[in-house]
Amino acid sequence: MSISNNTNTQFAYGFKRGLPIAFGYIPVSFTFGLMATSGGLPVWLTIFISLSNLTSAGQFAGTSLILAGAGYLEIILTTFLINIRYMLMSLSLSQKIEPGITLVQRLIFGFGITDETFSVASLESGRLSYPYLIGLITGPIAGWTMGTGFGAMISSALPEAIANAMGIALYGMFIAIILPPAKRLGPVFIVVLASIGINLVLLYLPLFSFISAGFRIIIATILGAGLGAYLFPIAQEESVEEHQ
Repeated sequence: MSISNNTNTQFAYGFKRGLPIAFGYIPVSFTFGLMATSGGLPVWLTIFISLSNLTSAGQFAGTSLILAGAGYLEIILTTFLINIRYMLMSLSLSQKIEPGITLVQRLIFGFGITDETFSVASLESGRLSYPYLIGLITGPIAGWTMGTGFGAMISSALPEAIANAMGIALYGMFIAIILPPAKRLGPVFIVVLASIGINLVLLYLPLFSFISAGFRIIIATILGAGLGAYLFPIAQEESVEEHQ
């Protein structure tokens, strides 16, 4: 569907397209709010993390490392590796936006580029305007932040024993993310097993006892992804056909 030239109409259309994403973010960010506050972070800081990040898996991983007392370098490298895909998504969308959009405007709506908003924007026909993109990211940002706030406030009101038990929700979320694609796609399943195996080796072999939890994640991520790229390369011809 092509996007109208009227500014208000463009924003409204983008906002409408982003509403399903906003509603989908609420339960996931609710879980993040529960996890972060039950781990000891104050409610205001938990909400601020979501408002200033909007990075889903990277946010969960980074906060987990903070709660585990990891160093700054570990947190930076881990979140960088997990979130690097957003750079590629932004580069891809830069080919579709209107040429008159300024650098400041690009930085503003670039903050709201996620897997879901990127998918919706990529499917639009014609050039993407600034009002449309702002409308598209407004709902998801609000949904992610509100969900976090609800989870954080509810967790802070729960008895300490129950609040601490909510930490298991983090592991449940990651399992829910990994299992569906691993069941459908053999390569994903192999990469997941390889990454788990590498992490276990680094964890239990005394030779690697000096490696902290954060760097174990980084090493397992790089080696697992590298193994997947080596064993299951995507031919250039296939990649081009998929994007046509």
